[in-house]
Amino acid sequence: MVLMREEELRREAVKLSAYLMAVSARTAPKSKGEDDIEIVYVDGEEKDKIAEEMIRIGKEKEISGFVRDGESLKKSEAILLIGVFGTKPIKLNCGACGMSCDELEKAEKIEGKDYRGPNCAFKLIDLGIAIGSAVKLASIINVDNRIMYRIGTIARKLGYAKADVVMGIPLACTGKNPFFDRKEPGTEKEK
Repeated sequence: MVLMREEELRREAVKLSAYLMAVSARTAPKSKGEDDIEIVYVDGEEKDKIAEEMIRIGKEKEISGFVRDGESLKKSEAILLIGVFGTKPIKLNCGACGMSCDELEKAEKIEGKDYRGPNCAFKLIDLGIAIGSAVKLASIINVDNRIMYRIGTIARKLGYAKADVVMGIPLACTGKNPFFDRKEPGTEKEK
């Protein structure tokens, strides 16, 4: 007989959910069938490092959203990072990025901000579809989640993800979703 306590069951369920979400993101439709999506699973100490860095940056730069989201991340079991390598255009010359595909390919890749750019609009749309597919599945199987920009930026800066644009999806299995009804640090105001 195997005895497994609820806490361990929930931890394993979140991990399994992340694996299934990764499949959902990977198999989501991509522009011209070109798959430039990156998916990374993070838990344990590595997840906590991201949370602590978010809090540190938030306090250092006085950006309360980073502190609030870092505190939320501490309550999660894991993170699914989904990003896209978007600096390579798909050659439609649509102009949505503000230039031709040839110009985008030759454009200087700008680092030093949250993301690397400029990016092909269709690659960013692919990222949105992949993320939407993943969180829809999480919703169906009742895993607490929320798409967070700040997690993606810090995970990218710490080297956990290499994609040009990255979003983080914290995952939890709790009695109340820790990623909603969050209070701004030092206030009673919910965000």
